[in-house]
Amino acid sequence: MKLRKSFNHAWEMLIHSKLRSWLTILGIVIGVASVIAIVSMGAGMQQEVNSQLGDLGGDIITISPGFSRAGGFGGMRMPGDRGEATASDEDPTLERIDLQAVKSVGGLLAVDTRISGRVEVYYLGKKGSVSITGVEPGAWVQINTEDLAAGRFLGPSDSNVVLIGGRLANTYFDSPVGLNQMITIEDRSFRVVGILDNQGTEIIMPLVAAYQVIEDQEKDEYGSFVVKVKDESQLDAIVEALDYKLMIVRHVTTNNKDYTVSSSKEQMEKRAEITNSMTIFLTAIAAVALIVGAVGIANTMFTSVLEKTKEIGIMKAIGARNNEIMILFLLNSGLLGLIGGLIGVIFGAMLSAVMPVLMGTSGGIMSRMASGSVVSINSIIIALLLSLIIGMISGAIPAYKASKLKPVDALRYE
Repeated sequence: MKLRKSFNHAWEMLIHSKLRSWLTILGIVIGVASVIAIVSMGAGMQQEVNSQLGDLGGDIITISPGFSRAGGFGGMRMPGDRGEATASDEDPTLERIDLQAVKSVGGLLAVDTRISGRVEVYYLGKKGSVSITGVEPGAWVQINTEDLAAGRFLGPSDSNVVLIGGRLANTYFDSPVGLNQMITIEDRSFRVVGILDNQGTEIIMPLVAAYQVIEDQEKDEYGSFVVKVKDESQLDAIVEALDYKLMIVRHVTTNNKDYTVSSSKEQMEKRAEITNSMTIFLTAIAAVALIVGAVGIANTMFTSVLEKTKEIGIMKAIGARNNEIMILFLLNSGLLGLIGGLIGVIFGAMLSAVMPVLMGTSGGIMSRMASGSVVSINSIIIALLLSLIIGMISGAIPAYKASKLKPVDALRYE
């Protein structure tokens, strides 16, 4: 029996058992679609993380009050995470003496001092609560990676002016906020000199002005320092130097630190590790559906062997060899897996496209990550090969059993 003839016969076997075949294929479809959707979402998450942190470059160091314990997210301070042995129960802060210690370290291009908080913003009778960040304009411009949609960045001599996020400018209020428009922040008026090219609602203003509008913010106390180094290859050495200087001026040791020094490189590596672990975990869950599909194929093939016992006897009686019978049933099971894989890939790609819409209303990092779902050619090829192999492996035992049937017993089977 030629391979082409075996393939045609295997196809006819699949067609003539439609309901059972499609129920079997459904298990593979669900498994493959789940794997494709999850892998593409994982790729999108990785791409989003790389985009967010990669835009910062590998030459950015952040110093923040509060010690980030091992295993923290990307080396950043977690909510409520304080030094384990501070002098009082108050939250640790960064002060001018810390700033002087940071600036004394060599190899720095710029040091930006920042404070942040939430404020009430009023525009044409409407109000809202948004986040605000006070920055040193000269240093911030050197460190910033945001693009402008309109206007200009902050200048060294600016005082009562602000930059605003794209969504705050366009859709946050009933009327768009344009350039040179006045907005009121905590009863103080500010002029909009720039609109950022993003979808945020943040406000960025000079540090001096931010002290006046952020409640409970003491002067000469800072929320964080953001440092840009001159030579990226010296990043690790500068992190160590900063850590050493701060331990001296803050009178702490490695056992009772009350601050965190983290680099964008470190954050990228840790976030990538978390993203990869999440993707592997979700893919493992989706793979269970593939195992269920494999069991379904095996069950279908055993049933098919029983139903076609007499036909197997006839084929053997007219000269079909054992290996030809085995190939016939292997092709049949392989077709079940392959067709399930093809349909699963289509549904998986559709699910990847729909997922950002379903998650988009919730906002947050997960919806932004999902919006970057990427269905790669490699994942499609792997999914199809996997479904074909699963199908053939699942049908191997039934096919072997069919090939070993004795013609006389098969012809007498009822």
